[in-house]
Amino acid sequence: MSDNQTADAARDVEEFRYVMDNIRRQVGHVIVGQDEVVEHLLITLLVGGHCLITGMPGTAKTLLVRTLSEALGLDFNRIQFTPDLMPTDITGTDIIDEDENGRRAWSFVPGPIFTNVLLADEINRTPPKTQAALLEAMQENSATVRGTMHQLPKPFFVLATQNPLELEGTYPLPEAQLDRFLFNLMLDYLAADDEMEVVARFTSNTKLPAPVRCTDAAQILAFQQLVRQVPVSESVARHAVNLVRATRPANPGAPDIVKRYVKFGASVRATLFLTLSAKARALMQGRYHVTEEDMNALAAPVLRHRVLLNYFADSDGVSMEDILGETIRTLG
Repeated sequence: MSDNQTADAARDVEEFRYVMDNIRRQVGHVIVGQDEVVEHLLITLLVGGHCLITGMPGTAKTLLVRTLSEALGLDFNRIQFTPDLMPTDITGTDIIDEDENGRRAWSFVPGPIFTNVLLADEINRTPPKTQAALLEAMQENSATVRGTMHQLPKPFFVLATQNPLELEGTYPLPEAQLDRFLFNLMLDYLAADDEMEVVARFTSNTKLPAPVRCTDAAQILAFQQLVRQVPVSESVARHAVNLVRATRPANPGAPDIVKRYVKFGASVRATLFLTLSAKARALMQGRYHVTEEDMNALAAPVLRHRVLLNYFADSDGVSMEDILGETIRTLG
């Protein structure tokens, strides 16, 4: 790499960090705590993936996503998923238009899926037929209506939420769709001091501060390309491979806890996503190289929805977090 190329790369990384820090600052004007969740959401955007957010009602999932989209300067739509939601309710449909001369023609009316940031609220409440329409959008960045494929805007991100407790009237996401999500984030309760801050902030002001737009779609696409240029050494890449392979019970190197309690391990897609997200994390911290610590820090959100536990885990009260934590410690 020449001196000019090195200077350009350093300038790009500096601009990247400035924008990311500014976004986090703007989100922090509205959202209290949840710094790690915000970081993971930004990594999702930088990788070009999608994110599943699992959390109890009232944990500000919708407010968080809306605030982040405003700070990013992106279009935002929200879909409340219900059991009677049809695929055309999210993709849009063709209608017959009649012009002033009485001539009729089909015209496509885009649905809410044609946006940059899509909040799929309670995604597990809608039937598989509608989930399949969303799956095409997530995988192919397109929506097919009446045999015609329509391209979605770029960038396009699905941030889906689900309630971990309510099971009645829900349709669990199929493994194929779960695997399309980069992260499964667990949105937990706030710390006591943060909860006090929420009470003070939301009961004293009638209007929340509006986040200032920090970037735009074109710059985010450029940042996605920058992330992919971050180098990964062979030893660190091998660590990612070993982490994912360790979740497969048939693998000789899997820890005993995996062999006993795991039915199916993570796919190769997990290795790809773990490596890409580690690149984004390294860049956000001002490093132009990936470390094993980056891999370890992101392994749980990348793997927790890709590993299927067996009956013995349920009967012995062993959780997914227990298994992933032990696996990361064993290989770390």
